[in-house]
Amino acid sequence: MSNAILTTHNLTIGYRMSRKIVRNVVSGISVSLQSGELVCLLGPNGAGKSTLLRSLAGMQPPIQGEVRLLGDDVYKLPPQEIAKRLSLVLTEKIDVGMLSGYTLVSLGRYPYTNWWGKLTSQDEEIITWAIKSVGAAHLAQRNVSELSDGERQKIMIARALAQEPVLMLLDEPTAFLDLPRRVEIMQLLQRLTKKTNQAILLSTHDLNLALRLADKIWLLSEGGSLHIGAPEDLVLSGAFADTFKSVGVEFDALTGEFHLHTPIRGTVDLVGEGMEALWTKRALLRVGFVVVSDSHLTQISIEVMSATGQVFWRVKYNGAVSKHDSVHELIQFLNQVAP
Repeated sequence: MSNAILTTHNLTIGYRMSRKIVRNVVSGISVSLQSGELVCLLGPNGAGKSTLLRSLAGMQPPIQGEVRLLGDDVYKLPPQEIAKRLSLVLTEKIDVGMLSGYTLVSLGRYPYTNWWGKLTSQDEEIITWAIKSVGAAHLAQRNVSELSDGERQKIMIARALAQEPVLMLLDEPTAFLDLPRRVEIMQLLQRLTKKTNQAILLSTHDLNLALRLADKIWLLSEGGSLHIGAPEDLVLSGAFADTFKSVGVEFDALTGEFHLHTPIRGTVDLVGEGMEALWTKRALLRVGFVVVSDSHLTQISIEVMSATGQVFWRVKYNGAVSKHDSVHELIQFLNQVAP
C-alpha cells in the first residue's frame, strides 16, 4: 500500500507573463513524497527550486498538471485545510516584533482555533511538544528578535510542527547558518521525519549534507530536468556531477566532494603516514602539486616525520635537504623552488 502524502502528475511549473506568453521552468513533473521521508531538493541557482516549492504548497498556480495532497487537489483546498496538512518555512526573515518564542510557535495553531484565536489546553500541549521536539524549551520565553539565526530557525520549525502537518516544506532552512548549526538543523529534520512520520521536503545548497542525510534527492538541472533517487544512485548515474558541472569545479564521485581545477605546478614524492601525511597531501593538492609515492618520478621528496612529539617536514630538492616546522613553512618553500 502506498504511503504517498503528496503526488504530482504531468506538472509544469513556471510563470504566465501574459495571456499568450508563458515561461516554463520545469515540465513533466510526476513525483511523490512518502511519509517518514526526508527529501532534499538540489540544483543550481535559477533552476526553479523555489518555484517548485511554491507550486507544491499551492501558492503559485501551475502552467499545467496537478498536485494532490492526501488525494485532494491542493489548488482546490481551502487555505485553512491546506494549513492543517502542510506547513511552510521560508528563507526570508520575518519581522515578528517583540513576540516570544512560545507566542510565535503558538501561531502555528491558527488553522484549529476560533475567530478569536483562543488556545485550548490541547493546543497548549501541542505547542509545548513542538518546542521540545526541536530542542528549544530554553528559548520559549525569549524574544525572537534576540535569538541567533540558528535559534530562530528552531522556533520557526517548531511553529511549523505545531500545525500538525503531514508535510513540511522548507526553502533553504540553513541559508544563514554556520556549519555546526547547518548540521544541527539538518539532523533535526532527519529525526523529525522518523519521530512524526511526516514527509519533509527542503531546498538546500548544502550538497555534502544532503548526500549524507537525505533519504531521497530531487535534483533539478538548469535545463529543466528533474532527477530523482537515493543520493548514491544519483552519484553513480553521473547526474550529480553533470548537474553541478562548472568551469573550475568538478564533483569527485570517489570522495563525494567538490574539487577545484588547480593548474599543475609539478610532482612531489610524499612519504609518511597518519593524519599529518593526509593533511600534507591535501595542502599539496590545494596548491597544485601531483602527489606520488615514488622518488624516481620527481625532483622533490617530502617526508613527514616526528620526534619527541613534534612533527616536522624534511624536504629533499636538487641534492639539498631542508627542514620545516609547519605546513605553512613547507608551502612557502615550495613556492620559492617551484613557482
